[in-house]
Amino acid sequence: MRPTTAPRRTGAFLTALTLTLAAALTACGEDADTAPPHSPGGVTAQAGSATSVHVMWEAAAPADGVTGYQVFQGGRLVRELAAEKTMVDITGLTPRSAYSFTVRARDAAGNRSAPSAPVRVSTPAARAEDHQAPTAPPTTAGRAEGPREVRLTWTAATDDTGVTAYDVYQGGVRIHTAGGAESATTLTGLQPGTAYSFTVRARDGSDNSSPDGPAVAVATPGDPSQGPDTAPTAFTASVSPGTVELAWTAPDTGRKTSEYQLYVNDRPVTVIQFGAGAVPQGRATYRLTTTEPAGTVWTLKLHARLPDGTWGAFSQEQRITLPG
Repeated sequence: MRPTTAPRRTGAFLTALTLTLAAALTACGEDADTAPPHSPGGVTAQAGSATSVHVMWEAAAPADGVTGYQVFQGGRLVRELAAEKTMVDITGLTPRSAYSFTVRARDAAGNRSAPSAPVRVSTPAARAEDHQAPTAPPTTAGRAEGPREVRLTWTAATDDTGVTAYDVYQGGVRIHTAGGAESATTLTGLQPGTAYSFTVRARDGSDNSSPDGPAVAVATPGDPSQGPDTAPTAFTASVSPGTVELAWTAPDTGRKTSEYQLYVNDRPVTVIQFGAGAVPQGRATYRLTTTEPAGTVWTLKLHARLPDGTWGAFSQEQRITLPG
């Protein structure tokens, strides 16, 4: 009679041993990230209407590794946003009511910052049904106040029920909101050595928005720590039925620039490449064909591929309306 032997469990035993060792190595390895990011700074809140408030804050420093933000209303979480978002509209509020908002940053490890300093705001009284938009601000002016800041000013718009907010747009996207009684604001977090175009719209208590006021072009100065200005200059766009003619002066990057990336309405649409022997000297041109309907509004800008393979600063933005 053959002796009875225990079943072989080598595979299961090795798997269990491997998992045990892995857990031990994890426990003995690097400490988990438990350091919270810094609290968001520069938090502001502005009533946009009787039932909405616009909350803004400054972007976190890259070293903080922030992956998102949380907005709290009176200690209650009301919105979560990705790291690239630094403003939000809180809607569904009650007219003639006081509110307090705080913002917390969150990193990839799930650590949350302490709440920001609270900001308090009151919504105005609700008004009778209103469908009339304010007039556009008649004038807009701007000046750079450093490589990353621009100061904008505008003249007041008019409205039958009163202007409650002024919204600043760049490339067709709202980037800032100021109070209805304000006529100036400072934009921060911009890129050095970059040409921008800004417009301002007025908004009333029923969230009716005016047309854009006059566009103002402002170029931020270069930052010496980032080397020479890399933006294409003298960028122009002329339109005719079915085509848009672009022209610009190449930046001085140390060699001929043969590649540019074109953005339309803040989205990359094509890479313009000049082949060997066709790289323009100084002034460059490009014809863009389109089948978009008449009246379509585009904002256009481009930047150059630098010798190190990265993209340089953007040209000044051009705003066009396609003809019929």
